[in-house]
Amino acid sequence: MRTFFTPLFLFLALFGMAQQRYYTDPVKIPLLLSGSFAELRSNHFHSGIDIKTQGTTGLPVYAVADGYISRIAVSPTGYGHALYINHPNGTTSVYGHLNSFSTEIEKYVKDKQYEQHSFRVDLQIPSYLFPVKQDEVIAKSGNSGSSGGPHLHFEIRDTPTEEPLNPLNFGFPVKDDIAPKIFSVLLVPLSDSAHVAYSATPKSYPVVFYDGKYHLKNNPTIPVWGEIGVAVQTNDYFNDTYNKCGINLLRMSLNNEEQFSFTLNRFSFSDTRYLNSHIVYGQYKTEKRRYIKTWIDPGNKLPIYTHNGSEGHIIPNNEQNGSIEIVLQDSYKNTSILDFSIVGKKAAVAHDSIKGELFAYNKTNIFSNDSVRIEIPAGALYSDFRFEYRTEPASDQFYSDYYFLHNNTVPLHTNATIALRTKGLPENLQSKVIMAYVHPVTGEFSVAGGRYENGWVTTETRNLGVYAVTVDTIPPEITPLSIADNKLTESSRIRFKIKDDLAGIKTIEGLLDGKWALFEYDPKTATITHYFDKERFELGKNHTFKLTITDYRNNNAVYETHFWK
Repeated sequence: MRTFFTPLFLFLALFGMAQQRYYTDPVKIPLLLSGSFAELRSNHFHSGIDIKTQGTTGLPVYAVADGYISRIAVSPTGYGHALYINHPNGTTSVYGHLNSFSTEIEKYVKDKQYEQHSFRVDLQIPSYLFPVKQDEVIAKSGNSGSSGGPHLHFEIRDTPTEEPLNPLNFGFPVKDDIAPKIFSVLLVPLSDSAHVAYSATPKSYPVVFYDGKYHLKNNPTIPVWGEIGVAVQTNDYFNDTYNKCGINLLRMSLNNEEQFSFTLNRFSFSDTRYLNSHIVYGQYKTEKRRYIKTWIDPGNKLPIYTHNGSEGHIIPNNEQNGSIEIVLQDSYKNTSILDFSIVGKKAAVAHDSIKGELFAYNKTNIFSNDSVRIEIPAGALYSDFRFEYRTEPASDQFYSDYYFLHNNTVPLHTNATIALRTKGLPENLQSKVIMAYVHPVTGEFSVAGGRYENGWVTTETRNLGVYAVTVDTIPPEITPLSIADNKLTESSRIRFKIKDDLAGIKTIEGLLDGKWALFEYDPKTATITHYFDKERFELGKNHTFKLTITDYRNNNAVYETHFWK
């Protein structure tokens, strides 16, 4: 594959020093954003910008610069229909959640799907196959994959590393004169002797805005001791939209000396899950509020931070006041400032009795007994914690007890291995067994994989919490949407709603006159659709049709019919 790379040009463009815009707009409507670069998402930073498409699908999508299509991906999840274009300046532009591709690309993709007998494809494209010119129409906008509504997901990546870059540094005409908004501050004790307002647990404070800055409501001076961390709840906004977006820069200072900062203009996909250490994860899981930390956990390897040697930990002096300032900026340098005061107050604070086994972030940790084993590898934790364990009898639908493997407020960066011993599992159900992740309050559960061997069920997971063993013997459900009494109710397609309540859908196979037929799968609507293709199937005749849906425990549902088309 031919690779273009001009480091000097990329550097100039990235920092706004190029004489003219290299990229044109990917859609020819006002660029209103519903998502920003490095915005905080579930388990990852957002890798691009989300461009509103006026609440609809089917808008033309244009190549932002000359280049060639290097990759085409189709998936029922993730980016859905996506295109990747390599450019001569060493960058790759990415276009996600598309509805369809241009005619030539669409035909190429469909041929590959039929070759592979798969709706899901990920195709690496030779540089000579699809050259494109700037402002050439390459696709139509859509809502495919894991999209929450019609929009265009757009990225610029550094081609050699595939690291996403902040598109708003490249001159796209996005209007933004709104500074980030701050909602509250969280102070967190970080050492055994620490307290915040004489409490060993984190404490949040609402903020108000006046005199051009944010301040704590009622302007208290907060008594603290030991090592403490400060975190801030904030969102950024763009003009003419109400969507919550993310900040670009944060600085935290104590008594006018900078303690900690970060800027997010690029990151690696291999590092993106460190977001769970970038925020106060426990607060997010319990309150659904994301507080951005101004300190660094020892297991957080994100390379975006700078600090003064304290890793952002604040250690107050006895009976001395300290002034904390937090500065936030978005990609357009709109700035918000928060000021508040602390005072060092040494005090004996009651801590909960120390329970559980100490798990260290920098080593492999194993807990096991006669009925459970959990192994958390070195590097999976961001900081040390005390692992707590207990069991409770489970309901009749489970073939084990409930195993409380700590709780879901401790994030894992890589998979832990969990093994549970089964109880009373019949031999004929061993192939149907699954590990279930159980909600500790409602008892509702979701599938966490699992494989059976010698009385144990083992799985890999990135979630601590409540687990148990159950089985899935129920086949998926198939409901026809465009056929009744062997007659079509739609002329150009045949559709079905499919559903599987537990293990999840593994394969979809439609056979039209005994030949594999492509079905597009949209999990958001739980529908599959085949568009009649006169190039592959003879029309104007009576057809036989068979649809087989298989879940991950090999339970099958079969629908057969015949119809005229």
